[in-house]
Amino acid sequence: MTPRTATLIGLTAILMWSLLSVMTVATGKIPAFQLAAMTFAIGGVVGLLTWIGRSEAAKSLRQPLAVWVVGVGGLFGYHALYFLALRFAPPAEAGLLNYLWPLLIVLFSSFLPGERLAAHHIIGAVLGLVGTVLLFAGNTSGFAPGAVPGLIAAFIAAFVWATYSVLSRRLKAVPTDAVAGFCLATAVLAALMHGLLETTVWPETTVQWLSVIALGIGPVGAAFYAWDIGMKRGDIRVLGAASYATPLLSTGFLIAAGYAKASANIAIAAILIAGGGLIAAKDMVLRKR
Repeated sequence: MTPRTATLIGLTAILMWSLLSVMTVATGKIPAFQLAAMTFAIGGVVGLLTWIGRSEAAKSLRQPLAVWVVGVGGLFGYHALYFLALRFAPPAEAGLLNYLWPLLIVLFSSFLPGERLAAHHIIGAVLGLVGTVLLFAGNTSGFAPGAVPGLIAAFIAAFVWATYSVLSRRLKAVPTDAVAGFCLATAVLAALMHGLLETTVWPETTVQWLSVIALGIGPVGAAFYAWDIGMKRGDIRVLGAASYATPLLSTGFLIAAGYAKASANIAIAAILIAGGGLIAAKDMVLRKR
């Protein structure tokens, strides 16, 4: 697989994650950790289904403890912190701090062997950050002292996901098949958190059940496998900068579904984020064939 192909596969994860918000809304009032347990279980099964006919795939679970700590710590740690952030802090502020992770991925990538951080990577990432700030600017609901734990959790979540993503590159020898194990372990931990903190609420309609299944197959399933391929074999700097398209596309899907309204802020943010992504991906887009 060429780096270009791996990067394109990684970009599909960004597209799938942009559907996370609208799909989550469609699931109804299922508690956060219960939804995580259900969808990560489905995502793990999606990975196991790809093992059919490949008896050697099961060997991918035989990894050192450090690999499991990175894999499960990244998936469960990030989502637990983000859910905590949404529990205590206003969604806009929590989302803005959380979306520091694309910029952190671009910056952290400079510490990887053989990777070089060029000016256009930094410019693209910063433009994406500015666009994201603008995207959230019209949705802030004020700052309250009680929101501090949530804001801190969102900030730490950004570092956790960026660290997990960049360390995936260092663990390049670990097969993507192992992500199925990380998803299933995350589902178990999320189920335990649900039992401790939440009251079970099952989907009430067929649409809600289908939304849960779709979440597990796509944004909380295939997306993690695609991201793993992109991080391990693609251009990590391009993927980091392009990740700023996630909140923009997510807002677009919410508008299309009638859950949000279009605005001038969104239009300007779209230009900044798209422009930043193109600048960061200059080497890949303009590469001579």
